[in-house]
Amino acid sequence: MIGHLRGRLLEKQPPFLLLEAAGVGYEVEASMNACYRLPEVGQEVALYTHLVVREDAQLLYGFADRAERTLFRELIKTNGVGPKLALTILSGTSGEAFIRCVEQEDVATLVKLPGVGKKTAERLIIEMKDRLKPLMSVPSLPVSGLFAAAPAVSEEWIQDAVSEAESALLALGYKPVQATRAVSQAQKQLGEEASVEALIRQSLKSMIS
Repeated sequence: MIGHLRGRLLEKQPPFLLLEAAGVGYEVEASMNACYRLPEVGQEVALYTHLVVREDAQLLYGFADRAERTLFRELIKTNGVGPKLALTILSGTSGEAFIRCVEQEDVATLVKLPGVGKKTAERLIIEMKDRLKPLMSVPSLPVSGLFAAAPAVSEEWIQDAVSEAESALLALGYKPVQATRAVSQAQKQLGEEASVEALIRQSLKSMIS
């Protein structure tokens, strides 16, 4: 099991990352909470990871801290929730917000996440409720690295940021129309100089609020 990686960030196209550690390039699909906290390409980063081995693939998922990975592992124990959906849930909302939804039996908020229907939301509430308290005691250890200074803004840079933000939402399961509308609204709220991470965060926030 690969549980932690530290190395140089080679590529960053949320939610997909390429991380070089000891001369090996690891493809990682990271939660948006982890992506928000990553440094620029070329800098060192550390991620908690979870390896999923299937007959046709070995998939590595990355997380902002140990607590987020623990919640991911509890989510995939739930009937009908696979790694992809679990990562979408953690990307669309914070761990604290998800736990609050379960405690308050807030089905209406959970079903706003792509791939989560009413039955899945109800199942999450029923199966996760008894497993929440231990999760709250797991220490939160931050991802290495800080946001780098924003580059000089050009029309091309703005278009690339919008395109990458939309691609990230599509990878999480949102429909093209939803992604385009959400990113456009986020850009209007944040301004044209908003980073990819900021656009994604605001877009996700608007779609589940």
